[in-house]
Amino acid sequence: MNQKCRRILSLAVALAFAGGVARAQPVPDAKAREIASGGNSGNNPGDDMSPKSTAAIATAAAAEAPKIPDGPFKPTWDSVKQNYKVPQWFKDAKFGIFMHWGLYTVPAYNGGGASEWYETHLYAGGTLAWHTQKFGGLETFGYKDFIPLFTAAKFDPDAWATLFKKSGAKYIIPTGQHHDNFSLWASKVNPFNAKDMGPKRDLIGDLGAAVKKQGLKFGISNHGIEAYEFVKPSKAITAQLMDKKLDVWDPKWAAFYNVVDRANPDTQKAFFINWAQRNVELIEQYHPDMLWYDNGVDMRYLDPLKLWLAAYYYNRAAEWKQEVSISTKKAAYAPEGDNIHTIGSILDFEKIGGRSPAGIRTGSWQVDEPIGSNWGYADGMRVTSSAAVVGKLVDTVSQNGNLLLNISPKSDGTIPQDQQDTLLGVGEWLNVNGEAIYGTHAWIKFADAGRAHIRYTVKGDDLYAIFVGAYPAGGITLASLATGQAPEGKIASVTMLGATGELKFSQDATGLHVTVPGTAPCKIGYTVKITGLKMNANTATADGNPK
Repeated sequence: MNQKCRRILSLAVALAFAGGVARAQPVPDAKAREIASGGNSGNNPGDDMSPKSTAAIATAAAAEAPKIPDGPFKPTWDSVKQNYKVPQWFKDAKFGIFMHWGLYTVPAYNGGGASEWYETHLYAGGTLAWHTQKFGGLETFGYKDFIPLFTAAKFDPDAWATLFKKSGAKYIIPTGQHHDNFSLWASKVNPFNAKDMGPKRDLIGDLGAAVKKQGLKFGISNHGIEAYEFVKPSKAITAQLMDKKLDVWDPKWAAFYNVVDRANPDTQKAFFINWAQRNVELIEQYHPDMLWYDNGVDMRYLDPLKLWLAAYYYNRAAEWKQEVSISTKKAAYAPEGDNIHTIGSILDFEKIGGRSPAGIRTGSWQVDEPIGSNWGYADGMRVTSSAAVVGKLVDTVSQNGNLLLNISPKSDGTIPQDQQDTLLGVGEWLNVNGEAIYGTHAWIKFADAGRAHIRYTVKGDDLYAIFVGAYPAGGITLASLATGQAPEGKIASVTMLGATGELKFSQDATGLHVTVPGTAPCKIGYTVKITGLKMNANTATADGNPK
């Protein structure tokens, strides 16, 4: 058995014996859980939505990509590792807004396939019957024909940015391009873009300007590398369209669908070079604070392109004196193959309870979570309440992460009222309790055993206990602060955020007992602030990896 296998086995055994208690244990156990649970995956032999290509082709493309600006970053792992630091703004922000907005919001399909994956399901045949009934057959109405219907006619970027500010979010990441190859920015290297087609407007540029005017950080998500393999026509659809040169087989739309000549190495290289050029547009035109990438960049053979991207982006940011970061999933920027050794990227997990950490993970990370039942807008989608979002935010922050909440705008450029209401409710809560969220880090525990609704955060030597759920009018007990178990020091004061005056408390072998005000200071959740105890050091790291 090699050393790596022995390490994983020993961690898995330790995890098995730790049981449920491990969720509230100090950091090393959280690191063990992350490895043992498969959180270091990402180098599997499957394509993982990336083009089926090779390292040689990616290397050749990187050599022909736009020239990397001068600066400290070179396109090597050693150079990126030596020079990269997680932005301080990200460490402090804790709450951001993500979004899926694009052509797929026109059909707004809410059937068996994900709305933002409408195109791939359509050409595989899964949504063909529904599509044909609503829009007509593919001979006359294919996915490309949604472009003129994606008008964004009611899009008001200043109204959006004002809403985001009121929500308490500190950074905003719209979709620059989803898997479907339609860019929402003014592009000279992708003819299928929102400035030249559809809305006839630079959606990314307009939103970015409005967001920055509100003092918020602005990032852009780019799913573009997934566009190469996204459309997979079934045999029946191929037979229906290929000989007639219609829709996906129409030469005028070949560069949109990427179906023709897909296996050709020259075509693959040209696609990679164009992907690099699109990233340069995003960097140079919008100076984003973050570039976010989906699973398509995970594969190791794409490392030459990823290193080119890091060196280009980070050198430009150094010129601008701007703190920026790439954010990716799994082991995309982890050449050793596990995500506790990520280089030059903030790790993103998809959905709470999916691959997100089961407990405290030090360093810096985020989890993207939909506001409702869909990522992209779909008719009849369910929307999560403010209380549920606050619960997810508190849970994530107590484990040392950031919550990146995905919203789902409609094709006309409006954000549905139920989603707005949820965001405003979160903002109201943060107006009272933000002190326990922004700029905090994890304690040695994120929760009291058996008390799933209590979460802890730390700032300096202040400890915050956050209760999500019904107001504890009869008082609260914090078992982790029992006599003999509490950290070094003596409790000097106990207060509730949003309320005036100090709270009465007592401490014994069962916990810290606190008498709360007769009237709740806010809705949804409540925060008790404890001072006088010696807290653990800040769990942030310069490279973002767990300690």
